[in-house]
Amino acid sequence: MQDNRHSPGTPWHNVAALADLDPTVAHRTEVGGHPVLLLRQENGQVRALSAECPHKGAPLEKGVVCGDRLVCPWHKAIFSIEDGRLLEPLSLDPLATYPTEIRDGHVWLSLATRPLAAEAAQEQAQSVLIVGAGAAGVAAAVSLREFGFAGTITMVDGENTAPYDRTALTKAVLSGKTEDDTPPTLRPDSFWADHDIDRLVGQVVALDAPSHAITLADGQVLTADHILLAPGAAPRRLDVPGADLRGVVTLRQAADAQRLLATCPANGRVVISGGSFIGMEAAASLKSRGMQVTVVAPDEIPFAKIFGREIGARLRRLHEEKGVIYHAGRRIVGMEGDERVQNVRLDDGTHLEADIVLVGVGVRPATGFAAPLAAEDGGIDVDDDMQAAPGIYVAGDCARIIHADNRVRIEHWRSAQVQGRQVARTITGQAGPSRFLPWFWTQQFACKIEYAGYHEPFDDVAIEGDLEAFRFVARLMRKGRCVGIVTAGHPDVTANAVLADSLD
Repeated sequence: MQDNRHSPGTPWHNVAALADLDPTVAHRTEVGGHPVLLLRQENGQVRALSAECPHKGAPLEKGVVCGDRLVCPWHKAIFSIEDGRLLEPLSLDPLATYPTEIRDGHVWLSLATRPLAAEAAQEQAQSVLIVGAGAAGVAAAVSLREFGFAGTITMVDGENTAPYDRTALTKAVLSGKTEDDTPPTLRPDSFWADHDIDRLVGQVVALDAPSHAITLADGQVLTADHILLAPGAAPRRLDVPGADLRGVVTLRQAADAQRLLATCPANGRVVISGGSFIGMEAAASLKSRGMQVTVVAPDEIPFAKIFGREIGARLRRLHEEKGVIYHAGRRIVGMEGDERVQNVRLDDGTHLEADIVLVGVGVRPATGFAAPLAAEDGGIDVDDDMQAAPGIYVAGDCARIIHADNRVRIEHWRSAQVQGRQVARTITGQAGPSRFLPWFWTQQFACKIEYAGYHEPFDDVAIEGDLEAFRFVARLMRKGRCVGIVTAGHPDVTANAVLADSLD
């Protein structure tokens, strides 16, 4: 039912009886072809927001509502119910919100979206230089403009491509789920020019922290009032004979994935070194694409130190059920071939034929240009504002934050975005949380597993639910204290943990 009496030209729609809206549940409805989420508040008001997350289109009625906050069920973006404002990533955009009225016990809604209150523009004299165009760098640049920063922003990155979703490389690109085997971009092509953000392709070779200057490989020197170091990490390589043969690849950039797919036959033989998330996600995707996949890993059970032996064993069985061969307790000691890899030799003398060898044995922070600031592991210590030195910030894989009196690095996509956003808050003087609970997900075949926590050691795993069917909640315990939560099929559990910033 439509009603035009309040705003000629902007129809109002009778969308629900107020008595039918449960304050504890988000209700989805369709209005004029638009999916809308209705949320009844304790004061009797009803808020109306877009029902799909701007990041990947997740159905927000399956999310978690807590007070004035709404959490995306898929990737844990947090939004304000009051005005749709983005509070924390993975989304980089707010939710559209719509005006509502209560008339005679019914909720009426107009699709004339309510604009967000604009942040006051700040002085333009300052400048920000961002090293890296991954999750942390992009989140910082986008958030700076969102928070009203009006100075110059320059992003320097070694890849000559628009910033893209790196998590899609193993989860979607290798499985053939993206167009032209290209990962989705993080922002539309027009975004950068529209928001006056300069992108520069270059390799940073030196940082002079006191003078706020970086030097590029071509000799160019750039300076700024604020410098964010978000270069990500570089994959480790195998130090064995034949490691330099063509067909031996690592997977960090879009070009790596595209090169692998272009050079491997449709039903080619892929040997993967390492049972890491990169390795096992790639194994699942390439097997789904029709390739013959063998994993060579030093551990009997993958992910045992992260998820526990029971969950790790179930994941190994999943791969083997799908046809992946898993050589446990083995390492590659050499590779052979006529210019291109053809054969892999294991430490027990086994020989495996291979068209491609994918090395997934970990990464190291790409901070060689900032050696004076770096710790032994390549990371850089930061405070709660993500600041390593006056005017020098670090976010993403390289940042060593404090947790439980220890320095830790969190190599997860969402954590990098949260940290990049915190840098933008610090530069613009915005209030906001500097602490957060790390969360990540892995997709292997059709099974999604979520984890919340800091990867602390544990001595017990309490599993509730059906492990075989991948519908469970597992709590990782250490001396009776929960130090991590692992879930499958229960996104609300990890969403509540992320909202509360707590595992209790």
